[in-house]
Amino acid sequence: MASDGKQRQEGTLSSLFYCCFKRSEQPEITYSYKNNPSAVPGLEPTLPMPPTQELDSMFAELVDELDLSEEHRAAMFALPAEKKWQIYCSKKMDKGATRWPAYYIDQLRAMAARKTLLALAGEEEHERHKMVEGLKTALRTQPMRFVTEFIEQDGLSCLLNFLKSMDYETTESQIHTSLIGCIKALMNNSQGRAHVLGHCESINIIAQSLATENIKTKVAVLEILGAVCLVPGGHKKVLEAMMHYQKFAAERTRFQNLMTDLDRSTGRYRDEVSLKTAIMCFINAVLSKGAGETSLEFRIHLRYEFLMLGIQPVIDKLRCHENATLDRHLDFFEMLRNEDELQLSKRFDAVHIETKSASQMFELIKKKLSHTEAYPHLLSALHHCLMMPYKQSSTTLQYWVLLDRIVQQLVLQTDKVSITEHQNLQQRFDRKERECEAKNKENQDMVAMLNKMKDKLERESNEHKQAKQQVAELSVRLQQLSSNKVDGTIWAEIDDLKVFKILDLDDFQKTFSAYQRPQKDPEDDQSLVKKVKELSVIDGRRAQNCNILLSRLKLTNEEIRHAILTMDEHEDLPKDMLEQLLKFVPEKSDIELLEEHQHELERMAKADRFLYDMSRINHYHQRLQSLYFKKKFAERLSEVKPKIKALSLASKEVVQSSSLRQLLELVLAFGNYMNKGQRGNAFGFKVSSLNKIADTKSSIDKNLTLLHYMITVLEKKYPKATSFSEELQNVPEAAKINMTVLEKEIGNLRSGLKSVEAELQYQQTQSSQGPVDKFISVVGQFITVATFSFADVEESLSEAKELFEKALRHFGEDSSKQQPEEFFGIFDTFITAFSEAKQDNENMIRRKEEEEKRALLEAQLKRDREQKARKAKEEEESGEFDDLVSALLSGEVFDKGGPNMTRKKPHRPNQFDSSRERPASKLNQ
Repeated sequence: MASDGKQRQEGTLSSLFYCCFKRSEQPEITYSYKNNPSAVPGLEPTLPMPPTQELDSMFAELVDELDLSEEHRAAMFALPAEKKWQIYCSKKMDKGATRWPAYYIDQLRAMAARKTLLALAGEEEHERHKMVEGLKTALRTQPMRFVTEFIEQDGLSCLLNFLKSMDYETTESQIHTSLIGCIKALMNNSQGRAHVLGHCESINIIAQSLATENIKTKVAVLEILGAVCLVPGGHKKVLEAMMHYQKFAAERTRFQNLMTDLDRSTGRYRDEVSLKTAIMCFINAVLSKGAGETSLEFRIHLRYEFLMLGIQPVIDKLRCHENATLDRHLDFFEMLRNEDELQLSKRFDAVHIETKSASQMFELIKKKLSHTEAYPHLLSALHHCLMMPYKQSSTTLQYWVLLDRIVQQLVLQTDKVSITEHQNLQQRFDRKERECEAKNKENQDMVAMLNKMKDKLERESNEHKQAKQQVAELSVRLQQLSSNKVDGTIWAEIDDLKVFKILDLDDFQKTFSAYQRPQKDPEDDQSLVKKVKELSVIDGRRAQNCNILLSRLKLTNEEIRHAILTMDEHEDLPKDMLEQLLKFVPEKSDIELLEEHQHELERMAKADRFLYDMSRINHYHQRLQSLYFKKKFAERLSEVKPKIKALSLASKEVVQSSSLRQLLELVLAFGNYMNKGQRGNAFGFKVSSLNKIADTKSSIDKNLTLLHYMITVLEKKYPKATSFSEELQNVPEAAKINMTVLEKEIGNLRSGLKSVEAELQYQQTQSSQGPVDKFISVVGQFITVATFSFADVEESLSEAKELFEKALRHFGEDSSKQQPEEFFGIFDTFITAFSEAKQDNENMIRRKEEEEKRALLEAQLKRDREQKARKAKEEEESGEFDDLVSALLSGEVFDKGGPNMTRKKPHRPNQFDSSRERPASKLNQ
């Protein structure tokens, strides 16, 4: 009886909470007293109600223990005072009758230890089920203190261990359903829900319960998993739990069991709608929540798993149940699928994408990637797919499964490398690439220079041998000549070879050498060192610009210092950055101020500290200039070489072109004839006169010039000469060359090379070279290669000048006044004018042909019109009767009255007229 009274009190209280809170799911209560008013007086409080203020304080403590939401708390405090006192007294009575969490935990452990129900009597099994149901009710209805103690005493682990260790009989019993209900009741509380989600195995163990055949248990599990998808961080846990269930149940895919249950339509599953509704609810939650809320790719990927398992025909079959709730979930699934497919179609500018058609999907991808940088990689992927094995075997299947999963991960990858890390990796890659390119270029230049050095040394060696022979021959002849002159003089008795043995020839050579190397003053060296070691305190604008430069470099002061000392062997300093660094070289005037504050280095501004650190480098400015010159040397050579090459080739072309010679002959002939007749006395003309040909206009047609006429003559008499521009291909490039600028560039290279060589000599005199300092080795190697490269360029320039002067003399021009841009510019302008005039002639011929065709066409049309007019006249005279006959035969004459004769009819006798008018006269009567 006591237990019955307790259940009645719990039922009344739970019903009361349901009325106040209007929960969507009413607690599982066995008794209700709506139809039993006689039992209500038992709930009347036996103690007198305290004052309102004291009651509100007591009731507030009770509400705090219940852990309600703000909305429910407001509803509770809005109740009348009598209702508050009744609830308070009923809860206090429940406290005395309810068992504590420790009891339920001990019972759960005992049940888990006894894994089988075969030996249990029916009453004992009922008691165990009743105990679990009591725990579920307590977790739902008891104050927050009960849930807290249950969690603190490791009650959740007891529930999960029991679920994990159940045997088959327990799994299929009502106890399993009640245990899932306990977890569900625990998750109704915020603290309990956080504890369940925070447990490392809770969701996985709950998902294992899907293996049962108990429909109620499956529905409860799916409700929990679907609800977990809605809480932050829960969606990922659910998907991981389904992967765990796939291994636990040895299924082919993680959702295979759900699709099997959704498709069942025999036995007890025939009319079972609740399980199918729960499955569809879970599927929609998985698809639309979590990552599916924002990621189209995620939804399509996950939905494809269900489509591969055949969900679409199952959905069509589920419509026969005609259940409103189930239909609503089915509609949502299809609506979301249609929206996603429409959104995917818009990406490919298509109305619909048939995902079952491999050819259509391939065409869409091909269309999207065509003419993009990704298209070659698509072709590469397809090429490799062609090389994969196609024989039916388990290994072949695994290849394609692996490829499928790799592509899925590429689409769904969430742990992407950050943009900053990607940029850093790209910068490191670019730096290494530049370093490799620089090393390869240096090696190639070194090999080329060594070959040239070898050839030059062999040539000089041969020349030296020849010169030595010539000197020997001359000395013999000189001795013969001299011996004749000194015979009988004092010089025949003097032997200067004896004196050489006692003379200090080294001192003599040092004293009277033709070239004296200037000796450096040690004080000058000290002053230079002192100058380099000084740093300026820069103004605000310069400091700002320096900070911008340092932020672009993304290197520390120590890294910059290391790069300068090693001559940037790792390519950390791009050329444009070096050029900017040269603008921020420490100066003498302000370094003293920085050195006064060198004990406060940590407080220095970024720009000041940078300049201070750079001033510590010996000959920083000269090193920086040398490094910049070294990096720019190959580029500046590559800019000069094409100009020199174009100058040489263009000079050869204008001299050797036979087509140009024929053209000049024709121009000279026309000029002489126009001036003096056939016997003009001009033997040549200035090349500048070529461009005056286009200005000589015809007296008949102002649009026709001498150049147009000359081209016509050339095409008829000298057709090869019209293509003279093909023999002068380098002339346009040579017309851009300014010799003064070119020689200035060569001079800058020469002076820069000398400056680097001077700095190398200075560094070689310094005794203290740190292990990091690689200036001598790197620059020494560079000077060796660069000297020969520059010598080759100088030699090419000298040769180009000689060829250009030869070309000027060939055309009778003054070599002291003409520049390449002026001389070749004349030919370049003439080539352009010649091409335009030739095009004008072609257009003129085409227009003339079109006019002739038009005239012929108009004449033909005129003849056709005249012929048609004559034919029409003949038809008009003879065809009207034929039309009348045709109308008569076809019956048109009876329908529409037929065509009328246009010719005037002869007058008929009167009797015909009277007969026609007779009916009319009768009608009038």
